[in-house]
Amino acid sequence: MRLKEIGIKNFRGYRDETRLPIDPNVTGITGKNDAGKSSILEALDIFFEGGEVTLDKDDFNVAEPEGSVEIRCVFEGLPAEILLDETNKTTLAAEHLLNTAGELEILKRYKRSSKEPAVFIVANHPAAGDFDDLHLLKINELKKRGEKLGVSADDIADARKSASWRLAIWAKSPDLNKQQRELEISKFVGDSKDIQDKLFKQLPLFALFKSDRESKDNDPQAKNPLQAAVKQAQDELREDIEKIQNEVQKRVLERAAKTLEKLKDMDATLASQLVPRFRKAPSWTFDFALDGEDNIPINKRGSGVRRLILLNFFRAEAERKVTDKKAPSVIYAFEEPETSQHPSNQEMLVRALVQVGKRDNCQVLVTTHVPALAGLLPTDGLRIVEKSAAGCSIEYGNDTVIDRIAQSLGVLIDPRASRAKALVLVEGPGDVVFLRHTAEQLKAGGHIPATLEEKGILPVSIGGCGLLRHWIAKRIAEQFNIPWALLLDSDLGTSEAGQNLTQVQQVRANGKKAYVTRKREPENYILPEVVTPHFVGGATATWTDSSDAKKDIGAATSKGHGEVLEFFWTKMNADQIRRAETFTDSGTDRYEFTEILTDLLTLV
Repeated sequence: MRLKEIGIKNFRGYRDETRLPIDPNVTGITGKNDAGKSSILEALDIFFEGGEVTLDKDDFNVAEPEGSVEIRCVFEGLPAEILLDETNKTTLAAEHLLNTAGELEILKRYKRSSKEPAVFIVANHPAAGDFDDLHLLKINELKKRGEKLGVSADDIADARKSASWRLAIWAKSPDLNKQQRELEISKFVGDSKDIQDKLFKQLPLFALFKSDRESKDNDPQAKNPLQAAVKQAQDELREDIEKIQNEVQKRVLERAAKTLEKLKDMDATLASQLVPRFRKAPSWTFDFALDGEDNIPINKRGSGVRRLILLNFFRAEAERKVTDKKAPSVIYAFEEPETSQHPSNQEMLVRALVQVGKRDNCQVLVTTHVPALAGLLPTDGLRIVEKSAAGCSIEYGNDTVIDRIAQSLGVLIDPRASRAKALVLVEGPGDVVFLRHTAEQLKAGGHIPATLEEKGILPVSIGGCGLLRHWIAKRIAEQFNIPWALLLDSDLGTSEAGQNLTQVQQVRANGKKAYVTRKREPENYILPEVVTPHFVGGATATWTDSSDAKKDIGAATSKGHGEVLEFFWTKMNADQIRRAETFTDSGTDRYEFTEILTDLLTLV
């Protein structure tokens, strides 16, 4: 089950109901400080009872202090059926519990005077008399209603099931007069109550990572991100620990009693004055630390490192809870995850989050106002939050909004783009180095007539098709009326293989030059002879056209994944590049990058 939309009303700056569509993979919520970005994530945490945020009196909109806060969520990808028990199955559609779009819509309404919200299913539900209240009737009441309307128990496969009676009764109506209604599910009875319980267990787990978490002095995870794992393990083993404590106490007291028995032989008066007891209960302490380089504990490292570890501890914990609660999916919400991170980490971080969002059972929501981060988010999932005298508003879904996001955040591509004669859009900074060095070496070896720089062709890192930086780069090219081309990794051997090829084919269909690598990514073209002298501590590595070469090479040479391409490819000369790029086509040797660069040079 996936979250499709959230609606907020009377919550902080959102006085009027505001709807926000949620992307199936990654939703990027951008905007200036205090625009209302965090309120969206915190409203979701309140709705899902995530535990990070609780609703208080200051959360009610100041213009409507006595009004109710409303938070609604719409879900898609619903379960095909709901198993009430081993022999009793039903569906949300059959129970008329879906909205007019065929989706599950749950509304929670919070009043100042009540700690618990009223919970409703907003559904396109029968409104005709005798057919509008069946979820509120116990089975005996359903039978009476059925008899009144001419439904016989003999016509029902299992007259012991309320669900069977409801379906038979609804089938008797010539016109159910279905209307969008709010059904308060706390009033459901019988197996309708079971529908609620089974359904709510199917909702995604929501996990919120707040930007100010590390600044809280009372948060033990901020001091040592994994110290919480010790407490968690103690809590999980509490019964076993208590058994051991009791056994220790028992054995100590037994030995003390035997000691006193022996003491009576020598001094009975003294023995009678002594009473064995524990002054305090035994305590279990574990001095746990996660040490880094030079045995420096992680809690003594910089705030950015601690926060990065804390963020991934948070992810691991969320996945553990998904398993423990048997939740079918998880929604990760990251509030400004770039906080305390060096700019070089920000791109790595957002790429990782985008990959997490592509998993079948995951969605990712990210708030940010940092250009480097927003620029790598998929444009389909981008939303901008703006604040005015009328309150907070959210816009999305067209080029005008994307343009405003780019202008608001100052998301820029290489400033030289406006002076270039043509652009080549590539995925990352390492690909820029790869393409430039390849052109320089092949030109020096006499295999191509010029370098890209000599032709005024600028490689630009855009992170991939569909991202904000990609959109901006194309807009720059169109604005200055210069040609552009696209070079993407094939991701051969991964679950994403074929996606970039599809993008390339679409770009070609629009009359643009576009290419996809034959091997997984540029690192797979690095020759072993260049890497072998740099193996560390007896490590070795081998890689194929489809293996994760950057990971394998990095592990064997102690290079970071982002360093592998720039460090080793720049050691490749023209002869080595020609050997690395050679492939056979119908018995003829061809040279992949020589051909690509030769074609690119015709852009100008």
